Amino acid sequence: MNFIKLFPYIRQFKKYAILAPLSVACEVLIEIFIPLLMSKIIDIGIANSDLQYIVKMGLLMIGSALISLFFGAISSRFAAVGATGFAMNIRQALFEKIQDFSFGNVDHFSTASLITRLTTDITFVQNSFMMIIRTLVRAPVMMISATIMAISINKDLAIVFLIAIPFLASVLAFISIKVHPYFVKMFKKYDALNASVQENLIGIRVVKAFVRHQYENEKFEFSATDVQNAQKKAEKIVILNSPMMMLTMNMSVIAIAWFGGKQVIAGGMKTGELFSFITYNTQILMSLMFISMVLVMVVISQASADRIFAVLNEKLDLSDANADKKLQVQDGSVKFENVSFSYVKNADNLTLTNINLEIQSGETVGIIGGTGSAKTTLVSLIPRLYDVYSGRILVGGHDVREYTFETLRNAVAMVLQKNVLFSGTIRDNLKWGNQNATDEQIIEACKAAQAHEFVMSFPKGYDTDLGQGGVNVSGGQKQRLCIARALLKNPKVLILDDSTSAVDMATDSRIREAFRKYHANITTIIIAQRVASVMEADKIVVMNDGRIEAVGTHAELLSSNSIYREVFESQQKGVD
Repeated sequence: MNFIKLFPYIRQFKKYAILAPLSVACEVLIEIFIPLLMSKIIDIGIANSDLQYIVKMGLLMIGSALISLFFGAISSRFAAVGATGFAMNIRQALFEKIQDFSFGNVDHFSTASLITRLTTDITFVQNSFMMIIRTLVRAPVMMISATIMAISINKDLAIVFLIAIPFLASVLAFISIKVHPYFVKMFKKYDALNASVQENLIGIRVVKAFVRHQYENEKFEFSATDVQNAQKKAEKIVILNSPMMMLTMNMSVIAIAWFGGKQVIAGGMKTGELFSFITYNTQILMSLMFISMVLVMVVISQASADRIFAVLNEKLDLSDANADKKLQVQDGSVKFENVSFSYVKNADNLTLTNINLEIQSGETVGIIGGTGSAKTTLVSLIPRLYDVYSGRILVGGHDVREYTFETLRNAVAMVLQKNVLFSGTIRDNLKWGNQNATDEQIIEACKAAQAHEFVMSFPKGYDTDLGQGGVNVSGGQKQRLCIARALLKNPKVLILDDSTSAVDMATDSRIREAFRKYHANITTIIIAQRVASVMEADKIVVMNDGRIEAVGTHAELLSSNSIYREVFESQQKGVD
C-alpha cells in the first residue's frame, strides 16, 4: 500500500508523530472515567442527598475534564506539526525528483498533473496522516476502554455492541471498496482543470488580444463541471457512511434505553449506571464512526499516494551515476560522431540522422534550416538535455556522458527559443548565470547583450521588479536579459537558439559585434531564421529534415548550396 510506504518521510518529525498518539491515549483514558463519576453522583450523591459527595465528585469531574482538555490540546499541536512536516518532506522529495527529470521524463507527465500532485494530492495525504496519528488512535482506545467499562456495568446489555459493530464494519468495507476507483478518476479531472487554468494564465495576453475570454470561460466551466461530476459520483457513496452510522447509533440507544429501563424498574440496574452505559455506548459507536471516516479518508489518499509514487518511482531517462566527478570541460570544442536521435527511442522514427559535425573551440557556428529541420534538437544534445540514440557527442574532447550534469551544464550556456524570466528583480534573474557576480560583471554582460541601456531607463535600474515571468519587459528585452544571464556563466560553449528574433537588425548586429570583441574565446552556436544573423560566422550548418545538408562559410554556401541560396535571396528581396 503506497500510502503506508510514504511513512518514512516523517524523518525529523518522528517525535511529534509519536507524542501525538501518546497524548491522545492519555486524553481518552482520563475522559473515560467522567461518565463513571457522573453515575456515582446520581446513584450515591443524589440518591442519598449527600451534598458533600456530590461536590467532591463534581470537582473530580471538572479536574478530569481539564486534564483531558490539556492532553487533547497538546495532541492536536503535535499532530499538526508532525503532519505538516511529513507533507513538507514528501513535497520536497517530489520537487527534487522533478528537478532530476530529463525533458523526456517531464513529457511523460503534464505540467498541470505535476502541480496537482505537489499540491492537492499531498494535502490529502497530509490530512489522512494527521487523522491516523490522532483520530485513528483516539477512536480504538476509546472504543476498547468504553467497551470494558460498559461490560463492567452490565454484561447483558453489551450484546447490543455485538450486533452493531459487525453491521457497521460491513458498511465500511462496502464503501471503501466501491469509492476508490471514483477518486482515481476525480484526480485525473483535477489535472485537466489545472491544465486549463495554467494555459489560460500563461496566455492571458493572447486571450485578451483575440477577445476569447468567453471561450476560455466556457472551457473552464466544462473542466470544473467534470471535476464536480466526478466528485459527486464519489461522494454519493461516501455520504452513506454518516447516515448509516447515525442510524445504528440511534437504534442502539433506543435498544439500551428499552432493555436498560426495564432492568432499572425491576431493580437490576441503577439509574446512574444506565445513564453511564448510554454514554459509553455513544462513545463506542462514535469511535466506530470516526474509524470509518479515517479509513474512507485513507482510501481517498491511497489514490493520491499512488500518483505521488508514480513520480517518485519514475525511472530517469538520463543519469550521471557513472560519470567521472573529477573530469572538467577543458575547452569549447564540440564534435558529433554519427549521431542519430529519436524522441520515442525508435530507429524507424529518427529526428536526427547520422550527424557528423566538428566545431573548434572559440568558433562561431551558425545553424540555419526550415521549421522542423531539428535545429533545436541538435543543440539540445550538447548539454545532454536528451541522450543520443546512437553515436556520440564530444565536448572538450570527452563524451558528454563522461561528465556529471553539473560540470557539463555549467560549461554550456543555452538561451532557449522561449525566453524565461522569474519573479524578482532584474539583478536576481541575471545572477542565475552567476550568483556571485559583481555589479561590474553584470553591467559588462548586459552591455554585451545590448541590455544595459534599457535597464537603466527604469527608475530602479537593476533593482526593477520584473513581475511573474518578466511581464514588465518586452519580448526583445527578455531576449537580451537572457543572453546577458547566459554570458554571466562565462561558459565554454554558448548556444543561442533563435535568441535575437525579437530584436531589430541593428541591435542584433551590435550583439554579434560585442561577442566578437569581448567573448571571442567562447564557442558560439547560433540558430537563426535570418541569414544576416549568421553570415559572418566561421561556418554555417544548413539542416534539412533532421540531416546536415551542407557546411561552409556564407560565400561557399551561396555558390554551392541551393537551399541556403534560396533563403538568402528571399530575405534580400524582403529587405529591398
